[in-house]
Amino acid sequence: MKLVLASNNAKKLVELQALFAPLGIELVTQGRLGIPEAEEPFETFAENALAKARHAARASGLPALADDSGLSVDALGGAPGVRSARYALDAGGEKSDAANNERLLRELTSVADRRARFVCALVAVRSADDPEPLIAMGRWAGEILAQPSGAGGFGYDPLMQIAPLGGSVASLSAEVKNRHSHRALAAAQLMVQFREVWHLG
Repeated sequence: MKLVLASNNAKKLVELQALFAPLGIELVTQGRLGIPEAEEPFETFAENALAKARHAARASGLPALADDSGLSVDALGGAPGVRSARYALDAGGEKSDAANNERLLRELTSVADRRARFVCALVAVRSADDPEPLIAMGRWAGEILAQPSGAGGFGYDPLMQIAPLGGSVASLSAEVKNRHSHRALAAAQLMVQFREVWHLG
């Protein structure tokens, strides 16, 4: 089954394609179909993911899958949250992973409570007007490091320490990350729904 992925992030495509391959799902990015990115006006991951999925399905005429994910830091009231990818841009900086990480570290200067979690909302729709979207949430808890560590991953991965796994997310292999991440947790829930509701697999 072919689904449009409502993202142009190549790394997300690789992660999600690997996670859903057992169901025979083929993902194609909306960019390959000439579909522009959707607006993300909402304050929650689930609402933004649903908006993106409906937009991609409407523009393509195909079922669609959307991911909205980011970092939620307890001491910052849940920020960067849905603004994770634009965190530095919102403060007058550039839109880049490095700039986002620098702003986060500045915000946490002298903050003792560094608990945080990666959050992922995955939403799948059969059509733009699907009254029964499949919605799954994954949360991956850890703590923010004082400085970046590890060379892999993307986004805030170098700053997120997962103590039980012995290092930052950026230091984990792709295989380990795909087993434990917020996206993997949400994908596991969504796979159950794909089987039970869409009868895939």
